[in-house]
Amino acid sequence: MELLAIVFAAVGAAWGAAADRIAARWPAHEDGSIRRVDWRSVVVVAFGLVALAAVPIRFGGWEERLLFGAFFAACVLMMATDLDQRVLPNELTLPLIPIGLAVLWWGGDTLVNRQQPWLAIVVAVLLPLGLLALSRPFGEGAFGEGDVKFLLGAGLLLGAVRLVLAVFVGVLLGGVVITALLVARRITLKTFVPYGPFLIVGVVWGALLPSAAGS
Repeated sequence: MELLAIVFAAVGAAWGAAADRIAARWPAHEDGSIRRVDWRSVVVVAFGLVALAAVPIRFGGWEERLLFGAFFAACVLMMATDLDQRVLPNELTLPLIPIGLAVLWWGGDTLVNRQQPWLAIVVAVLLPLGLLALSRPFGEGAFGEGDVKFLLGAGLLLGAVRLVLAVFVGVLLGGVVITALLVARRITLKTFVPYGPFLIVGVVWGALLPSAAGS
């Protein structure tokens, strides 16, 4: 298990580095520029390493390892694109929805309460839409449609309880980081800060919760 976790960690770090370079080019910047390696590169590599290393530790079956390994890998790339260009591309968020529905129908996702699969669907739809409605007074960029699509797909994979906890942790983490940046005068109240990366961290954390805690 330790060796497998090390292998996954190495793959995660390598994928994080690749995802950072992909995000520096795709989606294409309006001015055609390519971002150099910077602090965002370090964040994405570290996130990829930790997220992928946790897969063989948390999940035992090869089906779950394959599913959540791929999901976490997608989260790494979404982290990179949102940090670089403040966007969660449809090419990454939309496929999560049919995949989540297929897994619910197939019954291979142990994170969703098998006795109430409908609850995962209801919460996956209503929670992000509710957050979108609540965010409107704070401006268009406070919570975007990409965040809605991501949380919808994630909710179908995580289930109702884990999605609620994931959003809570993501919002809390975002509040702490933004407050710290304001205090340090690295940003102002008018600075746009994407919430996607915080939600992504919350979702991965939620997926890694023990079964008893997230049931």
